[in-house]
Amino acid sequence: MLDALKNFFAELTDAPAPERFAANDYRLAAAALLIHAAAIDGSISQVERDKLHAVIAQRFNLDDDATNELIDKATEAENDAIDLYRFTRLLNRTLDEAGRQRMIEMMWQVTFADGHVTEFEDNLIWRAADLLGVTSRQRVEMRAQVAEAEAKTEKTDS
Repeated sequence: MLDALKNFFAELTDAPAPERFAANDYRLAAAALLIHAAAIDGSISQVERDKLHAVIAQRFNLDDDATNELIDKATEAENDAIDLYRFTRLLNRTLDEAGRQRMIEMMWQVTFADGHVTEFEDNLIWRAADLLGVTSRQRVEMRAQVAEAEAKTEKTDS
């Protein structure tokens, strides 16, 4: 509602509407890391795309259009990035410890979507966790929790 009101006043004054997912939006940084996690093994499978979409929509409480817009902008940001620091720096400034841990959990969810984790994915999450101040113990525990949850989901889907 607030966005609609801002857009209305922007139209009245001919000012450009504010960008929904600006470069300093932590959701853009988080989505870019998730996209990097999905793509690091060489390609993003349909199941990874679906999981990426679901995780982003659910965690950020976005509708389909907003989720797709965020994924598009995050893909662009990830393609322009030369390292993880650009994203983790913003996440460190914006999120508390629990939020940073949720970020690592989301990365595990995306990487486990296709049923296995490659060494590239594992290494990426290790580096991101280190940059986000998530301990090795927490990272490993989250991996086990997500793997268990994904295994249960696969059994109920079968």
